[in-house]
Amino acid sequence: MIICGLKLTHDGGLAVLEDGRLVAVAELEKRDNNPRHAPLDRAETITEILAELGYGADDVDVFAVDGWHAGELTLSLGGTDVPIAVAPYHERTAAQRADQAYEFDGLPVGGRPRRYVSYHHATDHLFSAYCASPFAAAGQPALVLVWDGGMLPLLYEVRPGPVRVISHGPLLPVYGNAFAEFCGQFAEFADEFATEQRRWGRTRPSAVAGKAMAYAGLGTDVPELHGPIGALLDTVAPMAIDGGARVARRLLSERDRLAPGLSDADLIATFQDYLGACLVEAFKELVPGLPADAARNLCLAGGCALNIKWNSALRRSGLFEQVWVPPFPNDAGSALGAAMSHHARHAATPEVRWNVYSGAEATVGALPPGWTCAPCSPAGLGDLLAETGEPVIVMHGRAELGPRALGHRSILAPATDAAMKDRLNRMKGRESYRPVAPICLEERAAEVFTPGGTDPYMLFEHRLRPGWAARVPAVVHLDGTARLQTISATAEPVLTEVLRRYAASTGVPVLANTSANRPGRGFFPDVAAAAAWGGAEHIWHDGRLYRAPGAR
Repeated sequence: MIICGLKLTHDGGLAVLEDGRLVAVAELEKRDNNPRHAPLDRAETITEILAELGYGADDVDVFAVDGWHAGELTLSLGGTDVPIAVAPYHERTAAQRADQAYEFDGLPVGGRPRRYVSYHHATDHLFSAYCASPFAAAGQPALVLVWDGGMLPLLYEVRPGPVRVISHGPLLPVYGNAFAEFCGQFAEFADEFATEQRRWGRTRPSAVAGKAMAYAGLGTDVPELHGPIGALLDTVAPMAIDGGARVARRLLSERDRLAPGLSDADLIATFQDYLGACLVEAFKELVPGLPADAARNLCLAGGCALNIKWNSALRRSGLFEQVWVPPFPNDAGSALGAAMSHHARHAATPEVRWNVYSGAEATVGALPPGWTCAPCSPAGLGDLLAETGEPVIVMHGRAELGPRALGHRSILAPATDAAMKDRLNRMKGRESYRPVAPICLEERAAEVFTPGGTDPYMLFEHRLRPGWAARVPAVVHLDGTARLQTISATAEPVLTEVLRRYAASTGVPVLANTSANRPGRGFFPDVAAAAAWGGAEHIWHDGRLYRAPGAR
């Protein structure tokens, strides 16, 4: 069966599954230097992408469209908006099952209207996490927490063979956008958040959430304030979608009484850790009453699963044998989730065979004048990084899925000088407090980091072991943590060769890694776009090194 999953709204994309195998995912923000969160809003684009992947619309057995708030979207066809009915954002009545399929007619793809199916947005998050998880591969049940910006944290139990989804309802009475709403009331983020609200309302992800997670590193959690914050939530914002904003405004209006002497960063760090502690406590109360086989395994999905503090708090809690977060937990995974939702309902097994590097191939394009090109092996790239100490844009193979750059659309640089973090942030036009991540050989991760181990998708925090913070200061965040990505020779032989050669020269199995993109844009789609940006003098693309005019 060939299933084409579609996400039409922000973070738009198209995914193709064929007989339980992921063929490819096309994220609109990673095409043609598009803005971040770009929608898939043209029917012609669907046909174009399918053709690039070697499919015609008639080859597709099922089109599955991600659900949304109003139950109706529009898709442009020849400049005219065509109404597209979709499933609700999530189940709202007892009669609506979590995995309910909604069948419709009229998807204008490939020259004619087509029949299609749609699943709840929450359901697509649920299956994007579960079907890609090691639990599905092992035929095990699992809990799945879906917490997206416009919803409460919804807890599900998934049992395979045939798949059954059991809803356990909201875990907390707090909407997923509460952290962004809270932080948007502080001076550091107020203008940006107000601009987002005027332009998009609450229907699009806020850039404030990710920045504020980094900004919190300037402050310290104050546990004594957790109780007053909880009381404010109960009194001023019970079940309100703008609850975070209401709490922040009340807290700021009574700051001298409630939080004397605390900085904005302290308050943001405290609210973030308060929400993480609430998650852990809610699970402590609930897990003993759940089936033991499912409660061993936890999947996290939705935009809130990008918060590494909350992910790490759940993993440290000891409540679960394994906590799994896919590399695409936010809406970047919704097209794939729509396809997986249909697969899970109809295939013999919910497991999907997939690889994180299933995006578009990098191309070269027309380079600016003066750029030169010469062969360069992965080992040669490791030597270049060791010898020059300069950042290199790496565009290798197919792009990684999701919002994290995982070495295929990355800027790699030595991490041995603390100034490198500031340099990379200046190159990218980012705030000085924003961290860059470490990419480390899996075989040596436990030597450098704690807990170390295997973390290939940069979704949990680690701390540096004694002596290592001074050796790789560029990847140590302000609070002493690091958002680690590990690589292995089995999963990523090319990057492993780069790092092994670099480590052989320097004794350091770690490089700094940040995404290769312009501010507010998706990853560079080709070498030409990276060269035109001008942020780095070297670009490595699949065995060839491109040099800017005058680069050594």
